Amino acid sequence: MRWLTRRPSQKADVVTPGADDALPSTGELLAAAERFITLFHDESPWTAAVADRMRQVRDEVNSHGTYRHTPEELAFAARVAWRNSSRCIGRLYWRTLRVRDRRQVSAADQIAAECVTHLRQATNGGQIRPMITVFAPDAPGRPGPRILNSQLIGYAGHGPGQAVIGDPANLKITQLARRLGWRPGDQPGRFDLLPLIIESPGLPRARFELPKDAVLEVPLRHPDLGWFRELRLRWYAVPVISDMYLEAGGIRYPAAPFNGWYMCTEIGSRDLGDEDRYNQLPEIAARMDLNTDSPRTLWKDRAVTELNVAVLHSYETSGVKIADHHTESERFLTHIEKEQQHGRRCPADWSWIVPPTAGSTTPVFHRTYDDFDASPNFYRHPS
Repeated sequence: MRWLTRRPSQKADVVTPGADDALPSTGELLAAAERFITLFHDESPWTAAVADRMRQVRDEVNSHGTYRHTPEELAFAARVAWRNSSRCIGRLYWRTLRVRDRRQVSAADQIAAECVTHLRQATNGGQIRPMITVFAPDAPGRPGPRILNSQLIGYAGHGPGQAVIGDPANLKITQLARRLGWRPGDQPGRFDLLPLIIESPGLPRARFELPKDAVLEVPLRHPDLGWFRELRLRWYAVPVISDMYLEAGGIRYPAAPFNGWYMCTEIGSRDLGDEDRYNQLPEIAARMDLNTDSPRTLWKDRAVTELNVAVLHSYETSGVKIADHHTESERFLTHIEKEQQHGRRCPADWSWIVPPTAGSTTPVFHRTYDDFDASPNFYRHPS
């Protein structure tokens, strides 16, 4: 599943990550490091003592103004950041996250190449693997790189206002891509793949086309409604979030694209169904010969259900892993139980955990949750 978190309430929410004045003070950094190292040690008791590791961290901070996570600490940070993501329903699988340590990479072309490798490995022929690739962190005087796309794969949104062709959510990044010289082809289409736009410290923004063989797309069909294929809808297999930063122990990794796999309602109810996105419900309702004169006919409910049926059917028959909201709701409650067995609280945002379709028919609807910010975590970059 895609997983999303809110922005943090601390200073990093109102400054540009990477700028020196956005970095924590030495005291704040050491305090955050100690909390993280202690957590890591508590859950990894075979590691060196906290006191020994903190002596190393203090020496690095005193010498360089920052410190470097060990590979084991980085992997732990990324997985626990997923575990702490209060808006993600798919956290039962947090331990399975594959971590690609690419902290030595900061050049835009190398980042683009690693992103393509990430896509190919995460896609895995349709058997989607949860994965994160972590690039160079922010450091004093050395901000890390940024990926400006919201996801590694996205469809362009062409044109202003009501005349948008494609995905209205990507209007701004499409305009930026055009300013950087990108052209979609002979004429704009509804599903034009956007290039990656990457910002390396001290260099102009650069764009990179995604190779077609790195992007698996699924044409949408309905198991019973033969006309559905005439809508010519499709979506991509892997949702790789790329505009969030990973924070752990006072260290920020501004480029750390990560993915799970899709839940059908993310595509059907939101990406293709929302009025301010692809807005396909009126067309589907018309094809179903539903009465759309009044919302009381529940035409939207019937149309969005069939759209989700088409998404599930198409991904399954194409051999692409996808979840349904009923199964994942049950698994999320299993995750909460497991966390309680380990003596941990599980942050959860009810408004995001409850699916956007048929919410009250899922078990996650019928309870309350504690929503709180916990580190490590993923945060949205300021606009």
